[in-house]
Amino acid sequence: MPALSVFDMLKVGVGPSSSHTLGPWRAVQRWLGELAEEMPLHTVERVHIDLYGSLALTGRGHCTDQALCLALLGLDPETVPVERIPSLIADLHSHQRISLGGAPAIPFDPVSDIAYNKAERLAGHANGMRCTAAAGDRTCASVYYSVGGGFVVKAGETEDSGAEVSLPYPGRRPLDVLGHCTRDGLKLAEMVRANEQAWRSLSEVEARLRQIWHVMRDGAYRGCHTEGTLPGGLGVQRRAARLNRTLFGLGAGEPRPYVHAEEWIAAIRSRTWSFQQVLRWVSAFALAINEENANLGRVVTAPTNGAAGVIPAVLLYHVCFAEEPVSEAALFDFLMVAGEVGTLFKKGATISAAMGGCQAEVGVSSAMAAAALAEARGATVPQALMAAEIAMEHHLGLTCDPIGGLVQVPCIERNTMGAVKAINAAELALEGDPTQAKVTLDEVIETMRQTAADMSDRYKETSQGGLAVNVSVRIAEC
Repeated sequence: MPALSVFDMLKVGVGPSSSHTLGPWRAVQRWLGELAEEMPLHTVERVHIDLYGSLALTGRGHCTDQALCLALLGLDPETVPVERIPSLIADLHSHQRISLGGAPAIPFDPVSDIAYNKAERLAGHANGMRCTAAAGDRTCASVYYSVGGGFVVKAGETEDSGAEVSLPYPGRRPLDVLGHCTRDGLKLAEMVRANEQAWRSLSEVEARLRQIWHVMRDGAYRGCHTEGTLPGGLGVQRRAARLNRTLFGLGAGEPRPYVHAEEWIAAIRSRTWSFQQVLRWVSAFALAINEENANLGRVVTAPTNGAAGVIPAVLLYHVCFAEEPVSEAALFDFLMVAGEVGTLFKKGATISAAMGGCQAEVGVSSAMAAAALAEARGATVPQALMAAEIAMEHHLGLTCDPIGGLVQVPCIERNTMGAVKAINAAELALEGDPTQAKVTLDEVIETMRQTAADMSDRYKETSQGGLAVNVSVRIAEC
């Protein structure tokens, strides 16, 4: 596998799923670019997309069809106006016409031109899709796999097909990272900062980190101030806004004492909260992000959309309740450490729920957040890695069983659990002696990989096991 940047693990995108929404979106964008080299886009008469495996089984609930449509319309997940997504999709269903790269419009019916092959699974990965274009009697088809976290691999490629970058501190395992930091007397964030500059300048690194923090912060603010029912048919009520009101002692409709996210955070910091109230705030932060995610809002894939609430919740916990104000530089360090730990799981196991269940999503995110919080609170590098190990150790075997194929139940609440576990893991590690630990992060990552391989496919984002078959609901669609 080529070297991974923290920005491979922390991506700005649109909910509800990195593997089922962001990945297919990026796959279609890539396909259109490659198609233009084989077949002039103005000659294309029809396009058709086949989904397989988990993409077919939970694609509607995960809004895969909408992601494919938006990609074909030429829109990008980082910049698409999310408030316009429902009208854009409705217009396409009504007019059934698309223009590929500015070429003359051609017929496209999302109902018939996107096929869900639920009984078939392609050999390369559980999330497979085939894109086909026809011009006269000629067809061009390509197969892509959405391998988790928004990563896309074309059939015939491997994940190590990308160009390698020469890093000052390369590594595939936690033991490699520990060795670099020990030898050169570095904190994790210092090591990561040096590596990131192999890809881009320090100012560019900081600009991207700032964007990620702003998306996380603003998503939590929106989620904590938006009432209503989430789409999809399950009738899931948003809860973050009610928690926010209750904690501030505000009645329904009562004006809030702040007007934007920074003032909101300042208002939280200005008060003294009990342990129970702090716990509720952590839940509110996580709920808010994942309610936005479920509503096709803009979030940070961290390392997946289904787990998008864990890292922001833990970071906001640190920002809102630390004794001293948290500087922007400290925010950046937190995100870099989290991203680096995510790369270790990506290299050594998986971040795809379709391959490893929810241990690969919320479990990995909890480990990322735990290490980042521990270092932010003054942990040594061994203690920070210990925090990641503790968090993942207690997510091993966690299944992915979304009810109705939606990233809502149990996914939204599960992010609150991952956030709380991350905080607990960081506290345990700060008081712990890594030389006395019985389990290392290297060992827990390998155990997670083996557990993923042993887990039945029913529990890997197929909605064919667990709560998805034991809770009686009508099959929902996004």
